[in-house]
Amino acid sequence: MSAEIPKAYEPSEVENKWFTRWIEEKAFHGKSSSSKDHYSIVIPPPNVTGVLTLGHVLNNTIQDILARRARAEGKEVMWLPGTDHAGIATQSKVERHLRETEGKTRRDLGRDPFLERAWEWKEKHGGIIIKQLKKLGCSCDWDRERFTMDEEYSRQVQDCFIHFFNSGHIYRGKRMVNWCPASLTALSDEEVIMKPRRSKLYFMRYEIAGEKGEFLEIATTRPETLMGDTAVAVNPGDERYRHLIGKNAVRPFPRAEIPIIADEHIDPEFGTGVLKVTPAHDKADFEIGIKNDLEIIDVLNPDGTLNSHAGEEFEGMDRFKARKRAAEKLEEMGLLVRVEEYENSVGFSERADVPVEPRISMQWFLRYPQVKESTAAVADREIKFRPERWAKTYAHWMENIQDWCISRQLWWGHRIPVWYRRDRAEVLQNAESLDKETAGQDLHVSLAPPPDPENWVQDEDVLDTWFSSWLWPFATMDEASKAKFYPTTDLVTGPDIIFFWVARMIMAGYEFTGQKPFANVFFTSIIRDKEGRKMSKSLGNSPDPLDLIDQYGADALRFSIMRIAPTGTDVRFIENRKKAKDSDAEQSECPQVEEGRNFANKLWNACRFRQMQGGKNGQKTGATGDKRDDLTIYDIDILAKLDALSDHLKRAYEGYKFQEIATKLYDFFWSEFCDWYLESIKLHLREDVDPQVRNRTLLVFDEVLNRYLPLLHPFMPHITEELWEKLGFVREGELLMCRLLPGEQLLDGMNHERIEEAQQRTAAVHEATGRARHIKAQYNLAANRNVKFFLEPAVDWVVEELETLKFLCGAGDIDVAGGYEAPAGTPAFLTPLGKMYMPLEGLVDIKAEGARISKEMERIQKDMNQIVSKLANAKFIERAPKEVVEETRARRESLKANLEQLEEMLDSLA
Repeated sequence: MSAEIPKAYEPSEVENKWFTRWIEEKAFHGKSSSSKDHYSIVIPPPNVTGVLTLGHVLNNTIQDILARRARAEGKEVMWLPGTDHAGIATQSKVERHLRETEGKTRRDLGRDPFLERAWEWKEKHGGIIIKQLKKLGCSCDWDRERFTMDEEYSRQVQDCFIHFFNSGHIYRGKRMVNWCPASLTALSDEEVIMKPRRSKLYFMRYEIAGEKGEFLEIATTRPETLMGDTAVAVNPGDERYRHLIGKNAVRPFPRAEIPIIADEHIDPEFGTGVLKVTPAHDKADFEIGIKNDLEIIDVLNPDGTLNSHAGEEFEGMDRFKARKRAAEKLEEMGLLVRVEEYENSVGFSERADVPVEPRISMQWFLRYPQVKESTAAVADREIKFRPERWAKTYAHWMENIQDWCISRQLWWGHRIPVWYRRDRAEVLQNAESLDKETAGQDLHVSLAPPPDPENWVQDEDVLDTWFSSWLWPFATMDEASKAKFYPTTDLVTGPDIIFFWVARMIMAGYEFTGQKPFANVFFTSIIRDKEGRKMSKSLGNSPDPLDLIDQYGADALRFSIMRIAPTGTDVRFIENRKKAKDSDAEQSECPQVEEGRNFANKLWNACRFRQMQGGKNGQKTGATGDKRDDLTIYDIDILAKLDALSDHLKRAYEGYKFQEIATKLYDFFWSEFCDWYLESIKLHLREDVDPQVRNRTLLVFDEVLNRYLPLLHPFMPHITEELWEKLGFVREGELLMCRLLPGEQLLDGMNHERIEEAQQRTAAVHEATGRARHIKAQYNLAANRNVKFFLEPAVDWVVEELETLKFLCGAGDIDVAGGYEAPAGTPAFLTPLGKMYMPLEGLVDIKAEGARISKEMERIQKDMNQIVSKLANAKFIERAPKEVVEETRARRESLKANLEQLEEMLDSLA
């Protein structure tokens, strides 16, 4: 034995100890020169100034499980970590800090001084999430940590822009984009989150020009943009308005006549069937405007306030205040008909969480490369998506792909490597379209500025953050690392960035390396609160993972998350808040994480129990040695179940079934090993037992722990490493995380019929035990160890296991002599071992027990009546969710079965 296992398990002490040791021994480092098969995975880079969320816990725990399992399989593992510069998010934080501390904007400082502040902010806050990932126990190759604005990485990002510009894939043009009024930058469609909103639908009237008293009624959700209306459109097939096509309507303010046009895309069923056309502020209207050569009037400033085109009264007014004022003005003019409540979806900026504006803007765009090849890679399963259903989502997006707006109006990020000739800069920057062919010698696209920089002006914009991260799988590696570890094996990510990141990485991989970037993509679950809402800081519904780690331990949190995260469906995470003892502060209670902590304590206590038995560790059990004939049926059964567990886990890993693996690990140790095996062999651990029998039992005990701890290690690395050392399993300083999984099974070579027989007999003993315990519990005798059972044996071998059966049942005696004549009403039950009786004489106060059962029956009948009444209510069946109805029906059947059981007990007592 090694050092003593303390009575109480202290997670923080153990976790700090082992992470430090792993780092010191460079246990996470992947060697490019290794001859072993490789396993590689790159971390989805979190925001550099971000903090750990439960989503990060789930994602990175899965990656760590895969990396640690691969090491145990003998592979050379490289798990590459890093962070993303997060253009919008980081710049917003720095700008807010400037406003709050100095009362300044970034433009007050200027570009270079602002970027200095941004780098200072990154250095101060940028390491937090990395430290948190280490706290979780992530076995990343930390020597390889990358940042998307590292010098070498930045060069590759700008090289990428130059490559696509020279190949004709990149162009600059004026297009309608999603505009964030808070961050003052363009957004891609994927950066816009649609949210359901209770809005208002305003019905207003536009007079028909030249026909006094004749009006068109129009419905809109945005009266604040009517000042930019340049037409009114109707469906040419709509009989109500066909006669008005070609005439003019009068825009109320600023007052102007605008044409009434026909467009087949107008829905006659929406609103009144009449659309006010505002080409500058709606994508569909923009298309109508282009098709009909309409004037484009932009009435909004970049920050969402109205400009001079909206009229003096509205200039400088916030868009939402202008909405209210425009409605009031229409009412004052007698043109507002009515206002109705209206539910619609509104696009919000993912980062700034404000409604975006469709806005015509000059931006850089990329025509996606390698679309055909990237689509085929997933369709042909060269890249496997798990769950597979996400492949359909991917294919649909690839079929409907649109050019990518890659420029952002920020300062923090990779500045676009384009210089305009100074005397032509204004013309070029306002050109309708600009690319390699049209720019000629007036554009310099290069990593280095022109030789005469005073004659040139660099583009102000930076590249979309995703334009850097789509290079992540290969741009993070040097040539030696790429030769060994690229393409990578797995990617673990959320389905919400399948377009942002996954699809783009596949295209970039084929474009720049000629290979797929990864072989498998595993999409994690989305973690939601108990009400089904996605967890977020803004909602305040996400517990701090570090608080949970402090409270329960990192291993407990890891294991718990994996236990509740089924493949392909969302996770409901339950957190209860309560007042802490002796304090007004709130404390988090998370039943799901408590389960992980309880499991860690169970493991700790079982190993401590083994250590307390003395004897030597680490020897073979005889399962594969010369002493296999000495093994009991319980020994053979648990070793066979451990062999089966190893086989099952291998298949489950191949299927990426992490919740299933966690459940199997839990059930084996808690139920099969602790609840059944340890109880079944406790008689063999008594001091008065034959030393050979006791030693054999301890050897089996050791072999189970010796095989089980490595299987559990990827899920709970710290506690398993600690117990591995404390139990004396370490050989020549070898870490558990570096130990290879054994190739042979524990029962290799043993006669299959003997194994099957042992398992059948063990199952029979355990089933009989379960039924005996159940009947004792029914009569409130669960803790009574003086109960006597009579058994009519159905099998001869039961005599050999009688002492174990008696111990497991908690019985004073089990009589198998035969000839027992049970008095009428004696509880009896069938088991695989034979029929068993439990005489009640001297054990139960018949009168008191009858009263107890009758009272319990009355309570159950009352509940039963309420449920029957509820199920007889047609409105309940019709309106309640299906799962609630089914749950209620199941409850009725359960109560019915309980009643029948109690009636039988009452009859027995009579």
